[in-house]
Order: sequence, then structure tokens, then C-alpha cells
Amino acid sequence: MAQAAPRPVTYADLERAPPHLVAEIVDGVLETHPRPRPRHASTSLKLGGELDFPYGRGRGGPGGWVFMAEPELHLGRDVVVPDLAGWRRERMPVEPDTAFIESPPDWVCEILSPSTRRLDLGPKRRIYAGAGVPFLWFLDPDARALDAFALTGGQWLPPGTAIGGEEVSLAPFDAIRFPLDDLFPFADPAASAPPET
Repeated sequence: MAQAAPRPVTYADLERAPPHLVAEIVDGVLETHPRPRPRHASTSLKLGGELDFPYGRGRGGPGGWVFMAEPELHLGRDVVVPDLAGWRRERMPVEPDTAFIESPPDWVCEILSPSTRRLDLGPKRRIYAGAGVPFLWFLDPDARALDAFALTGGQWLPPGTAIGGEEVSLAPFDAIRFPLDDLFPFADPAASAPPET
């Protein structure tokens, strides 16, 4: 006896997800995970702040960008929610009037956590490439590392990495510099300080 094909996941399924979970449709599967833990949420806020003044507002930097935290992106059949996303202002000159955005961002940052690492480094990375997102960052608060990638010929190439104790100056935001350690408010500052001589 043949089994019935599984019913495709719909946006209505996503809307029925409990409000305490982040829900996404990835490769036709409804994926849910808990809201970010405090370290994750604080790191996201700190990175957004570092970029917003120089790039979003043009204070101490070139301006010309719009940033959003956890936007709902409709990229083809996939519905994904990156931790941070940015659009060059010429690509998003007016505020969307929908709860979701269909225009792929120019930059995405995923903050890695145990509940999202598999999706972020696997399917979502592929989805962002397929949608033509030019820049992708992975920020790992536990490892105190930031890996940046640029989409070149449909492949992610790593233009740079920053680790604890280093400054960040990575494309597309390489007109500014800031200490990576400033993004980790719950880290022990003494742990990243150079040894006294």
C-alpha cells in the first residue's frame, strides 16, 4: 500500500508556531528553535550598534545602509529569519509595508548558537547564496570569533576572520574598525587582556 505524500509546509503552518519560538521554512520543512539566549541577544545588539552609527546614520562612516534585527525574509520558497540583515539604501529606499521582506539583503549575520548552528552553517548558508546575498558573517560568541564570507561566482569565499583580542574591519564594512571583544558583554575582560610584561 502506497503512503500518501507528506503535505507541503505552508505559511499558515509557520503562523501556527508557538510565539515563544522562532519559526522558519527551510527546504520545505518547518524549523523552530527557541528565542535567542541572553549572550546571543546581547551580541546581536552590540554588533548592530557598531554598524548602525557609521553605516546606518553616517556618523563616523559612509552611511547608506538600512539594518534590521531578525527580519522575516521570503527568499523563494524559503522563509528565514537571520539575526541581523542590512540593505544598501539604494536597494531599500522606502520602508516595506509588509511584515516580511522579499528583497534579499546585501549582508546577513547569523550569530551561532547550539540551537541554530546546524541550520545557519548548512541550509541557510546555501539559501543566502542562492538568493544572491553578497556578504555573510557568522559570529560565534562562545568561540569569540567572526568569520566573514563574500559571494563570488555562486560560492562563499572567506575574505577574513577576527578572533578575540583583534579588531574587526571586514567587508562590506571595512571602512571602520572596532574591537571584536566589545561584542561580548558577558565575557570576562581579563580573559582577553594581553599578559603583563
